[in-house]
Amino acid sequence: MAAKIIDAHVHLSERRDDALIRFARINGLSYNMNELLGTMRRCKVKNGLLLSPPLQGTTALPNEQVIRLCRRSDGILAPVVTVEPSMKEVKAALKLAEENPGEVKAFKVRLGYVKASADSPVFDELYDYAESKRLPVLFHTGDTAFSTGDLARSHPLTLDRLANRREELTIVLCHFGNPWFEDAAELTYKHPNVYADISGLITGDVAYAEKYAAWLARKISEAIYFAGNAEKVIFGTDYPITKHSDALALVRRLEVDERDKEKILSHNAERVFRL
Repeated sequence: MAAKIIDAHVHLSERRDDALIRFARINGLSYNMNELLGTMRRCKVKNGLLLSPPLQGTTALPNEQVIRLCRRSDGILAPVVTVEPSMKEVKAALKLAEENPGEVKAFKVRLGYVKASADSPVFDELYDYAESKRLPVLFHTGDTAFSTGDLARSHPLTLDRLANRREELTIVLCHFGNPWFEDAAELTYKHPNVYADISGLITGDVAYAEKYAAWLARKISEAIYFAGNAEKVIFGTDYPITKHSDALALVRRLEVDERDKEKILSHNAERVFRL
């Protein structure tokens, strides 16, 4: 396992209307800054990317609050700016990135939670900016945390059209498109600019947890075999949805060599997010 690890997908807030609190309780987590940083130290996670958690209703934590939380982390956390599908929100996100050069490491689009697809024209200005600044765009793909999510918009294959049009845009499929691992694997194989993270795949100690973990490890390992390498797979937890211990245990179970595990745990994220 890598001596130092990067967690490319973390959530945090200090609000009572944070919709991820229920996942934290399922996992027995306090879900606060001290716990997160302490766990990262114990697990040898040197850096993390902080994304807005969803709030009760349809909104996400304001990006300004994400940046403030990162500044309290002594350089351990770096912000990812969430971009909602309206011209006003796109312009506000780009203004924030411009005002915080070097701090913002990526953007995030909440496919499945918002009423827009990845190739919606509303995001064109975002993609233009991301390409010009070499900033990746993360997309929620696959299953949604709430039953009201739109799977037709969060299916990983919906990113194929965007990747075809924008070969210079670095695209990261969050959650490996779960449960459509093979479709996500095809996208990472087909497109040089498409990556996938393994965040948020395990929650709580439920029935068949051991069998499910084995199934996940097999699916991710097979995706690596399909692509012929592990260059496109990025480690993430989705804290508090998945505990660091469970996410690291999943990497240990992968049937790939130790050098590929190191790429997954740190080297790929270092390259993609320029950390």
